[in-house]
Parts: sequence; C-alpha cells; structure tokens
Amino acid sequence: MSLTVPNDLIDQARAGEVDDAAFLACVRDSLPYAWSLINELVKQREHTGAEFADNQVPPPSEEARGELLRCLASDSMRGALERHFGVRLAFQNCHRVAVFDPAATQALADFVTPRAQILNQKPELVDC
Repeated sequence: MSLTVPNDLIDQARAGEVDDAAFLACVRDSLPYAWSLINELVKQREHTGAEFADNQVPPPSEEARGELLRCLASDSMRGALERHFGVRLAFQNCHRVAVFDPAATQALADFVTPRAQILNQKPELVDC
C-alpha cells in the first residue's frame, strides 16, 4: 500500500476534491523517509542557490527504498510535492532524487536524458 489514509481523508475524497494540505499530510505521515529526503534536498538547494540538489546515497533499508519508489512513481504525490516545495522533481535509479529550481529547465532536461541515466549506472545499483 502506498499510503496510510485516515478515514476523514477517505471521506473527503468520497465527497469531492481533496485539498493539497490534507493530501500532503498523508504523504508526509505515510512516507516519512521520502518526505524527509525531499525536504532536505529542497533546503540544500535553497542554501546553495544551485539549479538543483540531488541525493547520491542509497536508502538505509528496503522499506525506505520502497517509499521513494512509491512517492516518485505517483503523479499525484509528485505533483503535490512539487507544488508544496516550489520545485521540479526528477528521479534516477532507486534513490537519486533531485530537486530543481523551476527555472532550471536545461539542467532538468539534461538530468532526465537517456545519457544521464546511463552515466548514473553503477554495478552496485543493478538490483535496486
């Protein structure tokens, strides 16, 4: 299961639209490793002023790896996180999450190319 959804949020969804704040709280509470990693990358990018910040460290456990995969594979979760943090997200392998300044269109375009994916491959990441 991707998210642990409280009953009141299920009721809200049944009644109509779910607001971003409630959805983001659900994501944060359900996927704490993914949330924390993205939050730290956002802070790092803001602190350095770089076009992007990325994670190069594999998750500490399979559970954490699963959180990243579930979070970033979901268009709704990814979109809500991008709106909340004011960034664009990109993902390579099982852990290389990157947060981009929305204006860094060329850096993002370069990050998501097949060339960048291939150059990011390492033998220890084959099974991730």
